[in-house]
Amino acid sequence: MDSLTLDQIQLLLAVVDEGSFSQAARRLNRAQSAVTYGVQKLEAQIGLKVFDRGSYRPALTEAGRTLLVRARRIAEEANAFRETARSLASGLEAELTVVLDSMFPMPRAVEALRAFTERFPTVPPRIFVQSLGAAAELVLDGTCMIGLLPMVFSDVATLRRFPLLTIELIPVVAPDHPLAAIQGPIETLELNKHVQLVLTDRSALSVGRDHGVLSGRTWRLADLGAKQSMLIAGLGWGNMPAHMVEDDIARGRLKVLRAVAFDAGVADLLMGGAYLASRSLGPAGRWMIDHLSGAAAERIR
Repeated sequence: MDSLTLDQIQLLLAVVDEGSFSQAARRLNRAQSAVTYGVQKLEAQIGLKVFDRGSYRPALTEAGRTLLVRARRIAEEANAFRETARSLASGLEAELTVVLDSMFPMPRAVEALRAFTERFPTVPPRIFVQSLGAAAELVLDGTCMIGLLPMVFSDVATLRRFPLLTIELIPVVAPDHPLAAIQGPIETLELNKHVQLVLTDRSALSVGRDHGVLSGRTWRLADLGAKQSMLIAGLGWGNMPAHMVEDDIARGRLKVLRAVAFDAGVADLLMGGAYLASRSLGPAGRWMIDHLSGAAAERIR
């Protein structure tokens, strides 16, 4: 059993796919006797009949049908091994590591990753999701090749950056929250009476950088999904990316607040791509940078 070869697996698949030993021999450019002998040797080694030769065309036995699934998987893995080795030898990266800020629109990331896998099928992406400065730190420490994150947290000399899009932040609250009952603009003094839910992280890059914080009473959360759930539950008010809460607003689960001191120009976040200037990106990483930059330029036109 230990001496089974990939060639024997390929002979088996050729006979199945072509429907006969003679057709398999033609496809493989071998003598029919060589194909027949190879399959017979395979059967002898595993101690099972793979083909029933009692009819005009060879038919798989029950054992053969079961083993066929494994045989195809072996052949696919062998091809993947071969392609990956060829890619690595040409300088292609073994994988592409990307960190997304939790506020980055997922449809944009999905579009880029779909195009990437079509272009580089042998390079698996590894995706991280972090918030605020924590995303930038994964690029700075070399964990990730590329970061899609707020530009304000990537203003470091060692990073090369390029703008991608602007995230619109809007103040929202649950419809049964006291602030939701106020008609018209809401003064900061009134907002200070209520808890503001604020996204935070443990990164040193985020220290002292509060964006859109208007209340002196804050709850700090490191997870944007948890913040969204707590807002819907009425535990406080807070700023959220418009694309993440548009459905909640349309369904009446959240209401937009009109805060007098809310400055969209300050609260909105410019998102961009970033990578280490000292890092030598391979073909896959360079392609992703060019694709993201090109997609952003197309949307601006």
